[in-house]
Amino acid sequence: MQPRFATGSIFFRRFSCTNMEGQAWALATLNLDDTESGQDEQTSKQRRESEDGENAKGFADLSELPVEITERRPTCSRCSRPQKVCLCPFLPVDPLDVSTCLYIVQHPAEESRVLRTVPLLAACLPPGKCKVLVGRRFSEDRYPELASVCQRAGTLILYPGSDAENLEDLQLNSSAAPYNIIIIDGTWSQAKDMFYRNSLFRLPKQVQLKTALSSQYVIRTQPNNTCLSTLECAAIALSIMERNSSIVEVILKPLRALCSFQLEHGAQVHHSKEHLLKAGLYDKPMPRNKRKLKRMELLINNEKI
Repeated sequence: MQPRFATGSIFFRRFSCTNMEGQAWALATLNLDDTESGQDEQTSKQRRESEDGENAKGFADLSELPVEITERRPTCSRCSRPQKVCLCPFLPVDPLDVSTCLYIVQHPAEESRVLRTVPLLAACLPPGKCKVLVGRRFSEDRYPELASVCQRAGTLILYPGSDAENLEDLQLNSSAAPYNIIIIDGTWSQAKDMFYRNSLFRLPKQVQLKTALSSQYVIRTQPNNTCLSTLECAAIALSIMERNSSIVEVILKPLRALCSFQLEHGAQVHHSKEHLLKAGLYDKPMPRNKRKLKRMELLINNEKI
């Protein structure tokens, strides 16, 4: 029995030595990995510091470059156009003598357009006869003057539809004078949204124009050939209300000058969407929305939308 115990002891000592050597090798490997990791981190840190220094130097060089100051072009106080392309020579010398007051409710997107027509309209009329209100939603609390105007018997809102009466056929009541006309200024989709989402606009009598006049605002695309700009609608409406056909010519004169100047300097004539569809020149993708696609079919077939 003695040799067996001796042999077992020798095996145990050999196993212990082997195990200890493995542990020592593992510890040495770990220490080596830690050293290499520390060196890698130090190298990465030095690289980042070097890159930060180069970036800081680059920004310092940029900060020394001269700054080009762009000044806004001087604007005419009457027609709101840049002074170099002022349209005042095409405006009436004296504002038109009208009793009708226009309230232009303008979508905020129109306010930033360069070629907007409302400033030209306002420049043709006396102060206080063309009031511009900018916004999407018009409540009685925020716009008490507009709310009061909408409740008057002599107020009309110009917006086409099945419930609208032709302004040309309207029997004007002299006792309701002076009249007020509310006109929505925006794209057709914006105007529709504003009309149906503001309950105040349901109070006045709704009217529309039945004129066959084609728009002369040829530097902006219209849905069809009979759609008019805000300035053109206002000109025709005022000529009917004031019983003075010369008003149209006076107000359209600066609009023609604006379009002529733009066309001379590279602008293109914008045909209506209806014209482009019928001529096969509409180069934009057809809408996937069934409602919009139906509207295009109506335009092509000359059906009333």
